[in-house]
Amino acid sequence: MLKMKVHVFVLVLAGTTMMSAQASRTWVSGVGDDANPCSRTAPCKTFAGAISKTAAGGEIDALDPAGFGAVTITKAITIDGGGGQVASVLVSGTNGIVINANAATDVVILRNLRINGIGSGLNGIQFLSGKALGVENCAVFGFTQNGINIASAGGRVWITNTDVTNNGGHGVSVVSTVATTVSIDRGHFELNNFGVLAGSNSKVTVTNSSVSSNVFGFVAQPAAGTGEIDIHNSTASLNTNVGIFSGGAAGTATIRIANVSLFGNTVAGIVAASNGTVQSYLNNFNSSGGVPSGPASPGPQ
Repeated sequence: MLKMKVHVFVLVLAGTTMMSAQASRTWVSGVGDDANPCSRTAPCKTFAGAISKTAAGGEIDALDPAGFGAVTITKAITIDGGGGQVASVLVSGTNGIVINANAATDVVILRNLRINGIGSGLNGIQFLSGKALGVENCAVFGFTQNGINIASAGGRVWITNTDVTNNGGHGVSVVSTVATTVSIDRGHFELNNFGVLAGSNSKVTVTNSSVSSNVFGFVAQPAAGTGEIDIHNSTASLNTNVGIFSGGAAGTATIRIANVSLFGNTVAGIVAASNGTVQSYLNNFNSSGGVPSGPASPGPQ
């Protein structure tokens, strides 16, 4: 009798261990349930429900169009909404996705997501800590603060093929206590306060992108340290104040432009205020004067 009880105990323990194991790939669905194991045939309902069942370095994939809720990420992971469908994070009165992962090791990738603040959310994506963050093929809109708020103490961020629109703060805001680098390619920033802000201790590279119909377009304005933006093959248009603005705070601001077009900006195409410079290289066009205005250091033509 005693021997049989021991066997039962061992079987129960083994079953518990199998149930608690994390999978390298999990799934969410609009008709899922967070009590499920998040497998493809028994998916979870929310990203928050799936993340605890996904191993570090693993991936959460969406099976169908749905809203999968806000989530805080504390480990390396990829969240992929899938191509050709609407995988959404819709939030009210809070942040959409918060990344607070290990700064030395954790890489987080957000791909194919629509992040909607419905006019009352705070920040769409809040990057507080991590080795790197990738935002790929996403749309971020309707937040009262920033679409993508990079407030990490260092780290690397890349943003590709992403629209950030209609936010009360900035499209992308980079403000850090130590050097933080951000690259943006094929980004579109409209109806924000600043399209892209390089604040304290930031170095931002922008290619093949546009800032349009914001208040200010590209802005380098660090409160301390340096803030830099290098802009290539991009456009700043129809902003209600200035297309490219550098300086105006205690830190040192530098913007470098090459093959950049500025047109239809209401106040000015380019303004370099105190502690700020704009350096012009290659071919640029400013509709208000034909060439970039403000302090410039011409490079090879």
